[in-house]
Order: sequence, then C-alpha cells, then structure tokens
Amino acid sequence: MNDRSATISSPSASSTIVPAAPAPTKPGGAARTKLMLEGPILPTLLRLSAPNVLNFLAFVGMITFDGFFLGRLGTDVLAGASLAFPFVMLVLQATNSGMGNGVSSAIARALGGGKRDRADALVFHAVVLALGLGAIFACAFLFGGPLLFRGMGGQDDMLAAALAYANVALGGAVCICVLNFLGNAVRGTGNMTLPASVLVGCVVAHIALAPLLIFGAGPVPAFGPAGAAWGLVLPFAVGSIGFIWYLRSGRSPVRLNFRGVTPRWELFADILKVGVPGLVNIAVTNLSVMALTAVAARLGRDVALGYAMGARLEYVLQPIAFGVGTTIVAMVGTNWGARQYRRARAIAWTGAALVAGVCGTIGLIVSVDPGIWLGLFSNDADVFRVGGLYLHIVGPAYLFFGLGLGLFYVAQGFGRGTAAAIANATRLVVSASGGLVAIYWLNLGLAGFFAAVAIGFGLYAALLVVAVVRVKTPDSANP
Repeated sequence: MNDRSATISSPSASSTIVPAAPAPTKPGGAARTKLMLEGPILPTLLRLSAPNVLNFLAFVGMITFDGFFLGRLGTDVLAGASLAFPFVMLVLQATNSGMGNGVSSAIARALGGGKRDRADALVFHAVVLALGLGAIFACAFLFGGPLLFRGMGGQDDMLAAALAYANVALGGAVCICVLNFLGNAVRGTGNMTLPASVLVGCVVAHIALAPLLIFGAGPVPAFGPAGAAWGLVLPFAVGSIGFIWYLRSGRSPVRLNFRGVTPRWELFADILKVGVPGLVNIAVTNLSVMALTAVAARLGRDVALGYAMGARLEYVLQPIAFGVGTTIVAMVGTNWGARQYRRARAIAWTGAALVAGVCGTIGLIVSVDPGIWLGLFSNDADVFRVGGLYLHIVGPAYLFFGLGLGLFYVAQGFGRGTAAAIANATRLVVSASGGLVAIYWLNLGLAGFFAAVAIGFGLYAALLVVAVVRVKTPDSANP
C-alpha cells in the first residue's frame, strides 16, 4: 500500500496488477467469501462472530476455574500462579490474536485476491513458524522464568508455585502454538465455527482434567499447581492433531501439504509483517500487567494480589475483543485484497465500535459492583479493598481499552499492526511510570497508581484512532 503517513501499510499488490480469477474452492468457502465481500456489514460481523462467543466462554472458563481451584490450595499458591499466569496468557494470545492473526490476514488476502495456491502454501509456512515459535517460548521461559518471577516479587512457596505451573504450561508451548496458528488458518477462510468448537473442547477438557490433576483422586497423584498446567497442555496437543487432520482431509477451502512445498521467505514475510507487530502488541499488553504487578508488589503481597485479581478481568476483555476481532481481520483482509477499500474501512469502524461498546459496558458494571468479579477468587478483605478500588477507577476506562483492542485487529486486517504495537508500548510506559510517580513522588497512593492505568488506556485508544484515520488508500483505488 502506498501509505504516505508511513503509519500502517497494506501488503496489497501493485496497482498495475489485476487480481487473478478466484481458484475453484469448496462451496462453503466460496459462500463465506461472498458473504464477507457483499453481505450487510453489522449483521455479517455478528453472524461470523457468533461462534467466537464460544471462544470467549472458553477463555473465561479457563481464567476463572484455574483461579478457583488453585485458590483452594492457599493464598501463596494462588499468588504464585498469578505471577506465571500473564506469561501463559502471553503465549496463548501471542499465537492466537498476535502472530496467529498474521496467518489469518495473509490467507484472507490471498483468497480475496483469488490466489488459492498461495493460500495453501501459507498454511504450511504457518506450521513451520508455529514449531519454531513454540520452541523459542519454551526455552526462554524454562531458563528465564526463575529470574523473572523473583523480579516480580516471588519468593519461597509463592515462587515454587509459579515455577511448578509455568514449567509445564510453557514447556508445552509448541502445542499451544500449533493449535492457534492452524485455527487462525481456518479463520482466514471465514470459518469461525470449527476453531471455536475445537478451542471450547480443549477448555472443557481442561476444566475436567484440572481439578483431578491438581488435587489427585484414586491412582492419580496430586500434582498441585502443575496439574492445572498439564490440564491445559494435553488438550491443546489433541486439538492440534485434529486441525492437522482437517486441513489435510480436503474438507477445508485451504489445504495443508507437507510434500512438494518449498519454504519461501516471501510467504514467511507475508505472515510476519502482520504477525510480528501483533506479537509485540500482545507481549506489551502482558508486560503491562507484569510491570504493574511488580509495582504493586513493592507495596506488599496483599496489594499485589488485589491488583492481580482486579486486572485479571482484562484477560476476559481480550477474548471478547478476539471474538469480534478475528472476524474483523478476515472481513477487512478479504475486502482489502479484493480492492473494496471503502467497504473495508466501514467494516473496520463498525467492528471497533462494537468491541468498545461491549468492553465499556462490562467495565461500568464491575465499577459499580466489583464483588461480582472479585468474589469468584477470594473473600479476603484486603484483596477486596485493593481490587475494588482498582475496578472503581479503571473499570470506566475499559471503553477505551476495548476501542484500542478493536483497532488493533483493524490494523492487522489492513496488513500491518506496527502502529498498534507502538500505541500499546506507549500505554505501558505511561501507566508504569505514571504509577511510580503517583506513589513515590506525588504521594497519591493506590488511587493515583490506578488512575495512571486508566489514563494509559485512554491514550492507547487515541493513538490508534489517529493511526487508523491516517491509513491511505492506494492511488489506483476509487475511495
């Protein structure tokens, strides 16, 4: 894309190239592509996003049930798992809505331009990237985890619980990467139902396995916090095998081939130019929670745990955004690839407003009654005091967090998410540095710290609005 602002660029072809006629594809895939190109925008967004409600429920189930079960082992175990949890969510989200959306965007743009062979080849390249990224995650966290957790305030039983949980969950990162990359390959064809169903199946299996492996029963020993991690890794391994079978069965509009495919840097780059900024953006989102947890930990364990339980709600808002966002990526990418630029922009703003509205509503509810959320994890008075103050102050700002998340997916649909990563990094700096200034310089205490977090969300949304407005249509397009 010819982007004079150099803020977000599109990978669409040169204006002198006419898209090839669409290659023959499965009837279901052709119907979904037609719907994304011609269907009414809001009803189509809602229709394609509906199966992703299952994604939301699945993530909420994992987030809440893990906290519920681990909390029964004591405060130290729950606090330790809370140190490791942002890293596990980093892997889940980085490979699903970060790098994974690079896969979805590339395949959607290939299919929108009628390049079926290219879309097939992209699936193979996605598998290779998933294996490599999974190995990197596993090595980085297995060797660097102890240092990171100590830096976040972990020690003694709290540190032991964090390591027990993380060593298994992050050591099995390859299973998470393969499942999420292949799920996004399917989403790039417009099929949201199958990936949602597989993910729900994995999480249901996790919820069933986790208490058994945590507490033990009969011949099954009690693994403690490591049991929750095994309950995550094993279902994801089975789900990965299921996706490989589907993509090789001939039932999908795109096919995974292992023979006769030569790795090409150009195809890796098509995924990475969207996926790397997306991964950075997700990493920054999780680093924000880690950094702010470290700031809170300086004020005591109870403050750190209260903040962590309040901020844990943000891990619920992100899968909500993901449910609509994956549809935004597919619809914007398909229309941009087909050179329907005006429609792509209309989809972008409609989808972002939808995400902002849902997240903002949830924020207002928990701001008024924080116990709705905090009561799921603890009945400790200090946790309620700190977590409640956090939600009172930050909850209304979830409107802006939702808008920023929605525009993050818009940027990926256009073909590159660099502006989203920069905006999120700015949010991290403002929230963390502003929180430290509020506590140690202005003596505003926890209220000032949490206000800095809320201001960071507002800045995040504002920067992304500016970035998306500045996206330029190729000169050859009719605006």
